[in-house]
Amino acid sequence: MPVINRVAALTDEITAWRRDFHQHPELLFALDRTSGLVAERLRAFGCDEVVTGLGKTGVVGVIRGRSGGSGKVVALRADMDALPIEETSGVAHRSTVPGKMHACGHDGHTAMLLGAAKYLAETRNFDGTAVVIFQPAEEGGGGADEMLKDGLMERFGIQEVYGLHNMPGLPLGHFAIRPGAIMAAADRITITVRGKGGHAAAPHNCIDPVLVASHIVTALQSIVSRTVDPVESAVISITQVKAGDAFNVIPETAILNGTVRTLSESVRDLCEARIGQVASSIAAAFGATASADYGRGYPVTVNDADRTGFMADIAAEVSGEGAVERAVAPMMGAEDFSYMLNARPGAYIFLGTGPGAGLHHPAYDFNDQATPYGVSLFARMIERAMPAA
Repeated sequence: MPVINRVAALTDEITAWRRDFHQHPELLFALDRTSGLVAERLRAFGCDEVVTGLGKTGVVGVIRGRSGGSGKVVALRADMDALPIEETSGVAHRSTVPGKMHACGHDGHTAMLLGAAKYLAETRNFDGTAVVIFQPAEEGGGGADEMLKDGLMERFGIQEVYGLHNMPGLPLGHFAIRPGAIMAAADRITITVRGKGGHAAAPHNCIDPVLVASHIVTALQSIVSRTVDPVESAVISITQVKAGDAFNVIPETAILNGTVRTLSESVRDLCEARIGQVASSIAAAFGATASADYGRGYPVTVNDADRTGFMADIAAEVSGEGAVERAVAPMMGAEDFSYMLNARPGAYIFLGTGPGAGLHHPAYDFNDQATPYGVSLFARMIERAMPAA
């Protein structure tokens, strides 16, 4: 396995950084310790420029190659935030903060990109400029979008951008990628049903919003099964039903909350329109009313075809062609790296971490054995995208 020798030598140090991040998780934009350590290390590595405070607590490092930074500009991104979960992993480096843990491996992503930054700052075996992006608030805060609003791409002249995510269950050191849509858009829906409340013993004098809401939940599934093209993908999940305060009272209102996942903007638009139509029509049939509030979240994560092929080739260089799946099935989870891919061409890849607890599970812990593969991928991306003369 051609993991870079210098990267292999750095693995113990990178692992120590990762476990320290794991012990001190921070949420969303409140990343004072994490972003502070990232900036401190980037300066210690000798990065040519270190900028803090982008997207509130994001950090960016600039490393200029042998040409002094003239030419191409390629960016690599890692997310830094943890999740509001109580850890049950039992590892020696488990979270020291009650109710918070790195359950998605962002500690590993941050440490691997730091390792790549150290290697690139030492060797500078490339022409052009490498930009390392450490992003806050991937877990629901849209930190990528906030960094873009602060002028991330324009300020640093970024032309291409790449990211990765660890994947439990995928064999250790293997990679998986695909051109086009690789992760879904994630939207939220709230449907408010208004009926006529009254005594539960006299439903004929009421318009029961609970009954109406139940019919709406069932009818919404017809959107995917009978409106969306069968070769397309969509998920509509109602995850909360809220109504009433007493067992013997029919309430005035019922509220449904849920999520919609789609892999194309056309299907996204269709689902938004149809959810409102179905809810209001079903409610009208019962003499009630229903309004649907559709909130768009992270967009579809779309890999540029050419950059996907390039990233897959580098992954094959690191782990071997047999360890790279180039047409992995899309996943219905969402990722705010999608905002960056909407702003600049690039690609997003999954790195296998082997067996273990899944992402967002309280027993999850990033597998440090995957570190040299991720760091080598990041480093080789820069060296191959901007080869030194």
